[in-house]
Amino acid sequence: MESTTEKLHTMAGHGKTRPKHTGTKQLFDNPILEALSRTHIMIPISMWLSLSVFLGWYAFTHTDMSAPMIAILFITGLLVFSLFEYVLHRYLYHITPTSEQRAKLQYTLHGVHHEYPKDKTRLAMPPAVAIFMAAAFFGLFFVMMGEAAYAFFPGFLVGYSGYLSVHFIIHAYTPPKNFFKHLWINHSVHHYKNEESNYGVSSPMWDYVFKSFQK
Repeated sequence: MESTTEKLHTMAGHGKTRPKHTGTKQLFDNPILEALSRTHIMIPISMWLSLSVFLGWYAFTHTDMSAPMIAILFITGLLVFSLFEYVLHRYLYHITPTSEQRAKLQYTLHGVHHEYPKDKTRLAMPPAVAIFMAAAFFGLFFVMMGEAAYAFFPGFLVGYSGYLSVHFIIHAYTPPKNFFKHLWINHSVHHYKNEESNYGVSSPMWDYVFKSFQK
């Protein structure tokens, strides 16, 4: 008989559930909520790249920041997002399901992706939720750094768009015969070998830093 911990891990998509390479999972009985939980990958990518272009334009034309400073802030935003990607994936998406509520949260956020890794409609945060998250992050960055946020946040958004692109391509297409193949292998280890490793999707850099990389 399964222990309570084993049942919670099963609910969260850990260990007990084999990945399914076809099909999808209904998360909500309400058809509107169910539709809002899905998205075509190009919708969020287009949204965030367009917003990053607008904010970058604003930084150049409506602030006193020099071009080198804008470039430095943009690159810093890229790097900060790569760390954010790692931390979010490791500590929220793979939160330990110590209660039924935590198990349901983990499954809704990420466990469903591990159970149905080929479901292309759930490879990105739905825009209905992401818009509020983006507004909150921009507000936070603006409070922290003032007008520098107009240059920093575009880098953060481009980093996120890059992550979305890489994640979608890995799950939707076969690995290429070049050095990008390592990204496919890296993420496959996370999905099919050890979920407690290889949290970086767009880059394994932070897995090396925090010693969570596995071949």
